[in-house]
Amino acid sequence: MRRVKIFSGSSHPLLVESICERLGTSPAKAELKKFSNGETSISIETSIREQDVFIVQSGSRKINDSVMELLIMISACKSGSAKSITAVMPYFPYSRQSKKKSHRGAITARLFANLLSVAGVHHVITVDLHAPPTQGFFGQPVDNLHAEPLIARWIRNNVPEWKEAVVVSKNPGGTKRVTSMADALKLNFGMVTTDRRRTDVHGGNSLMNSGFLPPRMTQSTFDGSHDNAAERDAETQIDATSAPEVDFQQRSQPRSRTQVNGHVPLSQLPIRTPHDIPRSSPLVQSTRLGSASPPTSTFTSHQSIASPRGLGLPNDVVEEYTDERAREVITGRLIQGHLVDDDFPSPLLSTMSGSLATLPDTGLGSSHYDGPVADPMTSSVISNMSAFPSDHALGGTADARDESDEEEAGLKNPEVERTITLVGNVKDRVVLIIDDLIDQCGSWIAAAETVVKRGGAKKVYCIATHGLFGHDSLEKMEECRCIDYIVVTNTYPIEPERMRACKKLVVLDISKLISEAIRRNHYGESISALFQHYQD
Repeated sequence: MRRVKIFSGSSHPLLVESICERLGTSPAKAELKKFSNGETSISIETSIREQDVFIVQSGSRKINDSVMELLIMISACKSGSAKSITAVMPYFPYSRQSKKKSHRGAITARLFANLLSVAGVHHVITVDLHAPPTQGFFGQPVDNLHAEPLIARWIRNNVPEWKEAVVVSKNPGGTKRVTSMADALKLNFGMVTTDRRRTDVHGGNSLMNSGFLPPRMTQSTFDGSHDNAAERDAETQIDATSAPEVDFQQRSQPRSRTQVNGHVPLSQLPIRTPHDIPRSSPLVQSTRLGSASPPTSTFTSHQSIASPRGLGLPNDVVEEYTDERAREVITGRLIQGHLVDDDFPSPLLSTMSGSLATLPDTGLGSSHYDGPVADPMTSSVISNMSAFPSDHALGGTADARDESDEEEAGLKNPEVERTITLVGNVKDRVVLIIDDLIDQCGSWIAAAETVVKRGGAKKVYCIATHGLFGHDSLEKMEECRCIDYIVVTNTYPIEPERMRACKKLVVLDISKLISEAIRRNHYGESISALFQHYQD
């Protein structure tokens, strides 16, 4: 191409060479050096007057050096009277910091966008932004290319039995990306989500005497000795799955217990006969098999007195009561980022028993006190509420979801147990776990173990656009027996020795997509064709 100069930063020279080879040119000459104190110096060694300049600089292990290098190079090209300056960033730095995570946090992605604008950039080309709304931080046009067509083509050509595969999101935030891939391949999709188990280790007594509870909430509210709160909670969580069989004649017996505090015991509540069950209730409507979404009913987990089988209802009523979607919701326990059996000891109980063992044998020691010891710092409602942020904030920064780093830190905490839930049927199928990047490996391994050990999947592919592989995450994913392949593109540089050591790693070449975007941008052509799926 004439009147085009492509400059390479120091972050990913191999990708730049591949792009230039496809365009039939070579990287323009520029001298990059550092002073003894670490300052970056750049000198453009070719004429760029009235030419279209493309600077290719991706992320790297030294991300701040790469950012400063890009800004200085843009400024140098602006001083050299370039016609236009386009920053080509296959991986957009600081893309995970696109919103405030606290009231005193910074929106670093917006700051970086402002720096690029001040430096003199006219156009930005990137691939799979972590948060697409980041494009709004720029006053210049941004082309956010998608690697989805490239990945979908690889899946069709290299994954056996891909037509029966299931696309799975490892967190709720990636469902939009997963559903897009599922629609492109015409596959079913599922989701894996993790939630922190908020078990009250110190019991309900820790909330008393705090001066925060309403006067009507007394000790009996927590221990259940004089109130029927536990029975009332069980009533509100009635499930249609199972229950001890109850005879209708037992319900006709006179009441043996009286009302306490105005509440009727659960054993005295009337049970409807088979003729009283409304046919229009959502619980008696059958659903189609194969749905990957969880049941819409709020009744969960425990066997109930209202079960049709327990009441001896006719078979036709029992069949209408069956909800097949409940079979596709599988839960498990996560401790230190790994799936454990249901009988595995809880870290909360281990911590509590360890603290009890250190108590002296005094008036408050183990020989006189058998209950758990309350931490004075958590003995008030305010302390407990501040320790666990609300899951459903009413706006503000609390609505910001945890990014991968915070999620990984929570998975590695040995004192916190989490519940992992798989929604979707993956039994005897190939599972494609898809996200935009792989940095830490904890959530990937947890999702892979869940779909294999609990869901019964026969093969797992971990697929992402950007392979950052922080610390030893690539090596840990290589050691995981539940992961069969790790598929990424070369938007982010990976050390050659790590690539050779990892047999499961597959790297797709993104240079064709970027080179075509550069060519179309130079000639003023539309880039809409780059977002379409194509086949061989």
